[in-house]
Amino acid sequence: MVSTDGFQWDVVVVGASFAGAACALAARQAGLRVCVLERKRDPGIKLHTTGIIVKEAAEQTWLGRIPASLVHRVERVRLYAPNLRSVELRSPGYYFLTTDTANVMRWLAAELEANGVELRLMQSFTDARRVPQRVHGSPRPGDNGRQHDRRQQGWLVEGLGRTRYLVGADGAKSRVAQRAGLGTVSGFLYGVEHEFDGATLRDGDALHCFISKRYAPGYIGWAAQNPTGVQVGLAFRHRPTRTGVPDIDGFLREVHGLLGLPDDIKPTATRAGLVPCGGPVSPLAAPGIVLTGDAAGIVSPVTAGGIHSAWNHGWTVGHAIAAHLSGHGPPAEQIAIDAAPSFRIKRGLRWAYDHLQMDWPFDLLLRSAPLRWAAEQVYFHGRHQRS
Repeated sequence: MVSTDGFQWDVVVVGASFAGAACALAARQAGLRVCVLERKRDPGIKLHTTGIIVKEAAEQTWLGRIPASLVHRVERVRLYAPNLRSVELRSPGYYFLTTDTANVMRWLAAELEANGVELRLMQSFTDARRVPQRVHGSPRPGDNGRQHDRRQQGWLVEGLGRTRYLVGADGAKSRVAQRAGLGTVSGFLYGVEHEFDGATLRDGDALHCFISKRYAPGYIGWAAQNPTGVQVGLAFRHRPTRTGVPDIDGFLREVHGLLGLPDDIKPTATRAGLVPCGGPVSPLAAPGIVLTGDAAGIVSPVTAGGIHSAWNHGWTVGHAIAAHLSGHGPPAEQIAIDAAPSFRIKRGLRWAYDHLQMDWPFDLLLRSAPLRWAAEQVYFHGRHQRS
C-alpha cells in the first residue's frame, strides 16, 4: 500500500481527452487516488478532434465500450486526386468508427467518475511547484527483503493540493510542459471541420479523402458520415509564413456535388485547432512528471490520427506510475519515454509531403499499383488484402 506522506493525490492528470482519460482509468484501476483537471465546463464542447477511431482502438481498448448509438462503422476509403477522380480502398475486416464526438467525450467523462476518478470540470491548470516525498522502493541487495525509502519529487498543484505524479495531457500547447520545462510541440497542422447535423452523404459507408495542394497543402480534405450527420474538414501544414485559415467554404463548393450535399448547406457547428505532426517531443518526462497524447506529440505525422496511439500511451503511463509507486516497477518516466512511438518512417513521409507535394503525380498515378499500395499502407497500416 502506498503511504500518503501528506499527499492528497497519487496522480493528477491535466486534460480529460483520450490520453488523459486512459492514464486516469489505468491508474485508478490499480487503486491509485486520481484527479483529472478539465478546464471546460462540458467535455463535449470546443472539440479539436475528428473523433475517428480505428479498428485496433475499438477492439483492444476501453473505447470498445462506447455505446453503439454513438458510432458509425465505415469500411472503405475513397481517395480523390486533385482532379477529383477517385479510387476505392478497402481491407477485408478492417474498419473505422466515426463518432458523435461530443457525446463520446461526455461518455468518457462519465466513465471516469463511475470508476472513482475525481473529475474537476471548469478547473484549469495554472501552476505547480516541486515538493519532496518519500516512496517505498524495492529491496536492495543485502537488505534481507526489507523495503527501503527513496526520495522523489512530487508536485504541489495550485488550487488542488499535493500529488506524487503530474501528467500533462492538455493538448498541443501544453501548459504543463511549459511550466515544467519539458519538450513542446513545434510542428503543426491547422485544421477546420464543419458539422452538418441531419445531413447524409451519397456514400455514407466510405471515408472520403481529398488530395489538393490548393486547398490542403501538406495534408488532405475529408468527409465522413457520423451518427448525427456529416463532418467535412480541411487542414494544411501550419507555417509562420502561411496566413489565414483553410478555405473550407471554397473546398465545399468544389466537392459538395461529389458527396451528395446541397450547394447551400450551412454548418451547424465548427471545430478548429492545431494538430501536432512532428513526432514525440523531447524531453517527454522528468522526475514526477510525464506528458502524453497531443502534449507529447503522440500523433501520426502523416495521417494526424492520434486516438489509438494516445490511448495506448496514456494507459501505459497510468499503469507504470502505479507499478512504480508500489515498488514493483521501474521509474514511470522511463516507461513513458520508451512507450512513445518513434514514427520514423512517417516522419520521413511528412518531410516528403511538406517539401515535394505536387498535384500532377496524384492526377496521373492515382490508380497505379505503387500509389495504391502506398495509400493502403497509410490507411490500413499494412493490413490490406486486395479483394
